[in-house]
Amino acid sequence: MQFFIDTANLDQIQEAQDLGILDGVTTNPSLMFKEGISGEQKILDHYLKICEIVDGDVSAEVIATDFDGIIKEGQALAELHEQIVVKVPMVKDGLKAIRWFADNDIPTNCTLIFSPGQALLAAKAGATYVSPFIGRLDDVSTDGLQLISDIRLIFDNYLFDTEILAASARHPMHIIECAKRGADVVTAPLSAMLALLNHPLTDKGLEQFLADHAKGNK
Repeated sequence: MQFFIDTANLDQIQEAQDLGILDGVTTNPSLMFKEGISGEQKILDHYLKICEIVDGDVSAEVIATDFDGIIKEGQALAELHEQIVVKVPMVKDGLKAIRWFADNDIPTNCTLIFSPGQALLAAKAGATYVSPFIGRLDDVSTDGLQLISDIRLIFDNYLFDTEILAASARHPMHIIECAKRGADVVTAPLSAMLALLNHPLTDKGLEQFLADHAKGNK
């Protein structure tokens, strides 16, 4: 399973990259705003900085929700760098735009997926990735992880090439469960990735090894 980091923070992206586990990045307008990045040119420049850090795909989201606007923004984003994947919302004109992008060899990430039907439509339209938001479904007492399983079954049934990018993962067990259910990619904050490192028995074992080593060198 690929690991994408869900942030616009360059320090966190670099830290994940330095760990040797990072495959890509996902961002959105909210994450850009959180880092104090606003204005079209500053946002475009920031995407380029991200591409300089990572080797894999970088999802860059359009703001427009109409077909012509999505195409215009998506083309501009795709021309920025070969690693850019155009992030398109799951709306009617977004679906039409995904087909246009697919026909013109521009990779896409269909975002804000909350049902198997939406994922199926996006795959049919030719999306490179679909992003089911598991954490937000959990917030409304719906099983977000079951959505991953349902999409995996549908995509396997019909041999869709579209990859399942599990989004809105918030803690380490989200990551583990997505891996068990066959998500191709998970995007999560750095804190969730680092939490996978931790286990009390590892800490206890290391402490014992170091203590025994110290005794043996007295």
